This record gives sequence, C-alpha cells and structure tokens, in this order.
Amino acid sequence: MKKKPELLAPAGDLERLKIALLYGADAVYIGGPNLNLRANAINFTIDEIKEGVSFAHSLNKKVYVTVNILLHNEELDIIDNYLKELEECNIDAIIVSDPIIVKEALSKTKLQVHLSTQASTTNIETCKFFKEQNVSRIVLARECTKEEIKDIIDNVDIEIETFIHGAMCAGYSGRCVLSNFLTNRDANRGGCSQICRWDFDLLNEDGLEIKGDKPFTFCSKDLSLLRYLPDMIDMGISSFKIEGRMRSVYYIATVVSIYRKAIDEYCNNKDSYTYNKEYEKILRQCANRDSVPQFFNGVYDYTCSYYNGREEISNQDFLGIVINYDGYNKIATIEQRNYFKTGDTVEFFGPNHDTITYKINEIYDENNDIIDIVRHPKQIIKMKVENELEKYDMMRIKVVDKTKKM
Repeated sequence: MKKKPELLAPAGDLERLKIALLYGADAVYIGGPNLNLRANAINFTIDEIKEGVSFAHSLNKKVYVTVNILLHNEELDIIDNYLKELEECNIDAIIVSDPIIVKEALSKTKLQVHLSTQASTTNIETCKFFKEQNVSRIVLARECTKEEIKDIIDNVDIEIETFIHGAMCAGYSGRCVLSNFLTNRDANRGGCSQICRWDFDLLNEDGLEIKGDKPFTFCSKDLSLLRYLPDMIDMGISSFKIEGRMRSVYYIATVVSIYRKAIDEYCNNKDSYTYNKEYEKILRQCANRDSVPQFFNGVYDYTCSYYNGREEISNQDFLGIVINYDGYNKIATIEQRNYFKTGDTVEFFGPNHDTITYKINEIYDENNDIIDIVRHPKQIIKMKVENELEKYDMMRIKVVDKTKKM
C-alpha cells in the first residue's frame, strides 16, 4: 500500500483553522490578504497567518496559502513583496495558478509552490512541464477520471493532490465568464456570484417560453468520494482536499472527522477494511445539496447536476459548540448555534471520543436559572452531561438517514 495521504482542509479564519486541525486534518489551506480567490471571505491578515502557522506547527501540521488569482497588470508590482511576507510567516507552501507567480516565487523566495486546480491540469505532459519548473505538487482539475489520475501518477514523479469532497463548478474550476457578464463579478478574481445556481427561463427557437413544473438550472451537485478512498489511496495520491473555505465550523468538523476516520481505518487495517455506510448519513446531514462521485468514476451525465429545480435547505442540525467542561460537576458550557429545547435528543461529537447520544433534561442560562428553550443567537447555556466533553466538541441533532445518494 502507498503512503497514507495527507488530509487537507479549508479554513476561512483562525477558528476554523484550529477546528480543522484538531478534528484530524494534516494541513489547512487559507486565503491571505491579497491575490486569492475568495474575495468575499474574511481571509487572514499577515499576523493571523503567523498565529495560524504557529498553531499548526505546534501540532506538527501544515499551512498552505492560496495565491491563486489570475493577475492583472496593476497587481504585478505587489507580487514580490507579498510573497516575501508569506515566506517570513514560515508557511509550508503557496497554491498558485498564474505562471508569473510560479516564476517569481521559485526564483525569489524559498517558498514551496503547489499548482492550483485553477490551472485545470488534466494530462501527463502538463504535469511534466510544471515539474520541470520545480513546482512540488499539482492539484489536478476536478474533471479528471480515476484512470487519468492513475496515468499521471504512474508517469510523473510529483506529488498529486485531488479534491475528495465539496462543491463543484459548472466550468473548469472557475474558468467561467457568466458571473462577470451578468453581475460584473469575476469568478477568476474571487468574486463568483454562482450564476449556475440561478433559476432560468427556457425559450424555444422562436423565443417563446417553455413551461415546466420547475425552473431550469444547470447547477452541479456536490462531490463526495468517500466510497472510493481505498482506490485513491492505493493509486498513490499524495493529498486529499476538502473544498469549502467559506463553510461553517460545524461543516468542517464533521467532514474532516469522517474522512479522517475512513482514511485511518483503511490504512491501518487494509485486509479487513469495511466501508461504513453510517459515515454517509453523517455527511448528508451536514450538507444542503446531493453528493455524487462526479467525474471520478467516468459517469458524468444528467444525474450529476440539477436541471429541473432543487431544494437547498439551510442546515439547522448544528446546535452548539462546547466552550468549557467542568469535569468535577459534569457541567458543559455551550454556545448556541441553532434552536433546541428540553426533551430533545442530541449528539456530541469531537476529535477525541466516540459520538455521545444525550437527552436534554435540564438547561441553565448564564445566571444558572432553568430555561426550557434556547433560541437566541450564540446564547451561552449550561447542561449537565455525565460523559466527559472537551472544548470545541460539537452538539448536533441526532443523525438520521436521509435519502440523498452519494
């Protein structure tokens, strides 16, 4: 069996960086103050990058910074200084799509360079070219099939990173002009307004509207390759990447912890590994779109996108996050994230213990007064929980099976 792959998670801020690493990620990728493709995210300041790197390195884990925007002329003057700032932060690599940033980073700094999926790399010769430029890792386009990935790994001696979970793009990883055309927000400059998720009217050749039961869309379903992890590990992929720098702490904790468990279960005991369908239930519960293997298994057809409407329900399963646990009195202090009440059956999960099912008997507010309902945003409450909890453990609605296909 090949070396255990790195599990790489997104982090939109310091809290999510810490959650991702504590819940099992080997590395995180983040956006700095300049030149990254999440213009609408909070992003990290230079001081926050330094703090995040210090935290990650204390756990013997890594931080990569996205510098993956497509440059315009006015930004050429800031590249060198920005790259030097990142180098001084002691980050582990930058993720780049524009060739000039590759050149500047490798010639003027000691930064490791990973080629972004924005470069849409799908073939052996392109991988060989960037290896010759001293790029140390290539993040393949999400449109590659299993066979294409294996051919690249077998023919090019370079680290290969692939996406395993998260949102997809209607174009080749951001190479889309619809957002710019319709809203003046450039997808290749971090401003994608997700036109592909809009509802459209369909017109026939005479310009007359075609009526249907539901509006037309061409929105991609999400990606999930949980079932294919053994194949991907055995073919020698170096890093498994989760999409979602703008996702919540709950989403990151849930997805990272599930893939951490699945990777370890296979790598630690390959001969008796059994795919755990319970993990599918948990992943479905934290998402609001269906998940499919997309291009990986070679079947990319109408089942991989929404064409006749869809339902995207905002996730209400995340109930709270543990901010303290008094082991002597068995009292958990929790910051509320969604409505819950006395009598509800919930679950606590965290990186260092199995999932705990708990029926809420009593709830206390910050003044130790009994309350029945928790419904104020980020309300601080207390509950007696016999099982020992830890800071950053999550509380959610008890997982139930959903009918979405993965």
